[in-house]
Order: sequence, then structure tokens, then C-alpha cells
Amino acid sequence: MRAASFGAGPAFAFFLTKVAVMRSLSQSAPRDPLPAALVGTLAALLGERFSTATAVREQHGRDESYHPSMPPDAVAFARSTEEVAAIVTACAAHKVPIIPFGTGTSLEGHIAALRGGVCIDVSAMNAILEVRPADMDVTVQAGVTRKQLNAHLRDTGLFFPIDPGADASLGGMTATRASGTNAVRYGTMRENVLALSVVTPEGRVVKIGGRARKSSAGYDLTRLFVGSEGTLGVITEVTLRLHGIPEKIVSAVCPFPSVRAAVDTVIATIQIGVPVARIEFLNARQILAVNAYSKLDYAAAPTLFFEFHGTPDHVAEQVRMVQDLAADQGAAGFRWAETPEERDRLWTARHNAFYASLATKAGGRGFSSDVCVPISRLTECIAQTEEDLARSALFTSIVGHVGDGNFHVIFIVDPENPAEIEEARRLNDRIVARALAMDGTCTGEHGVGHGKMDFLEDEHGEALDMMRKIKRALDPDDIMNPGKIVRL
Repeated sequence: MRAASFGAGPAFAFFLTKVAVMRSLSQSAPRDPLPAALVGTLAALLGERFSTATAVREQHGRDESYHPSMPPDAVAFARSTEEVAAIVTACAAHKVPIIPFGTGTSLEGHIAALRGGVCIDVSAMNAILEVRPADMDVTVQAGVTRKQLNAHLRDTGLFFPIDPGADASLGGMTATRASGTNAVRYGTMRENVLALSVVTPEGRVVKIGGRARKSSAGYDLTRLFVGSEGTLGVITEVTLRLHGIPEKIVSAVCPFPSVRAAVDTVIATIQIGVPVARIEFLNARQILAVNAYSKLDYAAAPTLFFEFHGTPDHVAEQVRMVQDLAADQGAAGFRWAETPEERDRLWTARHNAFYASLATKAGGRGFSSDVCVPISRLTECIAQTEEDLARSALFTSIVGHVGDGNFHVIFIVDPENPAEIEEARRLNDRIVARALAMDGTCTGEHGVGHGKMDFLEDEHGEALDMMRKIKRALDPDDIMNPGKIVRL
């Protein structure tokens, strides 16, 4: 049900009206207190690792976004798959909602306890179970973070490339189908998850997928759970594909005379097949924020961050080709980073873009869009978005994993100011409508949570009903992270 073209016509107006109406129906349902029998069971099972303390509950009801805190009724800190299964079994007996929690770095209200219930915190499930260098794979518990894993792999010659910026848990990254700066070369979690252990809504432990690099045996249940956001089960173990650390790594920053020049360079780089590892876009306003926050002196202009991986000769060839493409667009002044320390400083500045934007407004919260479009439409999409933003009084900036057509607008809002939140939503609705009209998606990597549910009907049409049927089949009592992705 996508509009054929973007504009201010009837189809666009209908899209915005429909989103507004659906949003008005998205309030959390009334909640009942936890049954005393369930509290007794979980307290006996976990002891001090079961908490109903207000501070603990509040911490587990808020992510990194502008969405208000919606704390659970209790938090259960699990240490093993068997404990998760016991917690789920107890909750299922009372039809009490379950909300999985890793590090709380999500951006679309994924961990909000919309109907109360029990939050299962898996952060203590942080064991790296087995590294198999010969097969280039690893099995970890869901609470292991990406930085922890790469620190553990440092002496093996291998690394795990998916880098969403935050030091997120690998279970959470799997649940949201995360990607990030390296996705243009190494893919997303979808391409790098081989197998899972999952606790189902009735408390059974199911192992899905396998370590073979390909299989034609049955439904691809692994891909079903990658991106399920805790709505179908609790992920407790993940087997991941690893990659060899490149012989040579070079990073660079280059300013451009215009947004169009920068994004056209990206499109040309991808279309001619340069295997660039990272290619990130920051607009001029974001560069100013990054300079102030990270004490840097980049030119206040539309800017691309690059990284090249390979042998020395291969990297030199990639660099030459990209420099030529950038020069054709009027760019000059590449700044290079070759040592690990220089590269870390450069990419830390890029990863801190969200926090740099937050620092522009005391007490502000981040409202981040997350659209992705076919690479041929990227210049048009970003240019039209910049025109929308120029007419708003909000602080806004654009950052993007533009090598795969994904970009974010960061709105900094006062969470106590309804007018600012409404303005951010209005602009975000336009950005999503534009992306969908260009055969794009409302979320390239943040996921749906409850923040983007209103856009799914227009994006998926009849397929959304199929998602509901899957949810009902696997979770008939709707206890697994209810109120996320699809409404039942």
C-alpha cells in the first residue's frame, strides 16, 4: 500500500492522518499487580536477583530514546538458559507479560513494559561459551556485548564486525536485527547469526539454526527470530559468524561542497563496486556538534567518513578510486588515520554523534529517525529531508550509514514540551512517508518497538496480517513483549 510518489497530495495526507489516528490508540493498557504466587515463586528461585525496587524497575523501563519510562512490575536477573526457562514458565502459568532486557540501548521503546509484567535481565549471562577459529564462528550467551567479544577475540586474528555504535548486548543486537557502520561490507545481524537458543512463551528451550554455512532443511526459523524484538521468545545463546582481521586498515574524513556532492560520491562508490568497509555521512550541523563534543576541528561542511580493509595493495587501490570519485564532486582535503589509536579517535567521534547532539540542549532527549531507501534514491531523499529540516526550529542533524542507503535524523527535544515532541513526530512522519514512497523502509536498523508500529501497515500491507498470525501461533497469550511490532 505504498504511494506511487511523494508529495502533499491526498495519498500523503491520508498516510499522515492514519498514523495520527493509530498513534492515539497506542496507549498502554491498564495493568494488574503481579500475582502473589508468582512473586513467591520467582523470589524463591532467584533470591536477591529478583527485585521490585522502584529504582531497579525505573532503570529497566527506559531506553536511550525520548520515549517515557514504562517500568515493569519486577526485574528478574537470570544467569543461565535454564533460569530463563523457569522464569518464563512461571510467568506463563499466570499469563504475566515478559520483557527481555540486555543493555537498554534501544531507541524505539523496545523495553517499555506497556502492560507491566516481569523484565528478564540477561546482562549477567555474559559467558563466551566457545570460540572455533578454524570454523570462524563463536557461541556466546545473550548478555555478552560486542566490545567484550572483540576484546576476547583479539589474539585469534578474528573479529565480529557488526558495530551499531553502542556497546549493545549480542542478544539484543540479534533481537533488533542490528547493523551499523560496517554493514555495507559485512552485512547485518541477519547475515552473521548462524544459530540460536530460544526460550519459547511456554518455557521450552529450543535450539534453531546450525553451524553449517548453508542449509535447505525446513523453515528458516533463525531468520524469524533475528529481528523479532522479544515478541516470540527470549534469546539466550547466539552462534555468530566471525571474520578475519584485515591486514591493512585505513580510515579517512573528507568534507564536500554540498550534501548532493557527498551522497553522489557514495552512490558512485557503491555502484562501481569499491568494497569500502565503512562509509558514513554527517551533515554540517552534525559536524559542528561533533567538533564541540569531541574537541575536534573538522570543517563545518557535509562530510564523509571512510574506512578501507584489505591487503596494502588492495587498500591503496580502493583509496585511489574513492579519491578520484570525490574529486569529481569537488571534494578535497582527505584527512587520514592509519594507526589503531587514530582510527579509534575518528570512529569514537562518529559513534558519539548522538551524544554530541544531546549535548546541544541541556536536559534534551534524542528522537532519532531511521529510514533506508534504495541507493539510487538516497541523494533525493536526503536533499528533500534537509529542506524539511531547514524550516523547523528544532535542533536537527543527519547522520547515516549511507553505503547501504540508511540515514538518521536526530531531533533533540525537551521531553516535557509536547509541542517539541509533536514537531519531531510531524517531521519524522514526513521522512517515513518519503522513504516508503521511494520503496524504502521505516527502519533500517533500530527496529520497530512500539515507536514505529504505526508505519508498518503502509509498509507491509497484507504481510502484516501474516506477522500477526505467526505471533498468535507462537505466543497465543501475547505475553512476550506485548505491544511491540504488531497489535493483536
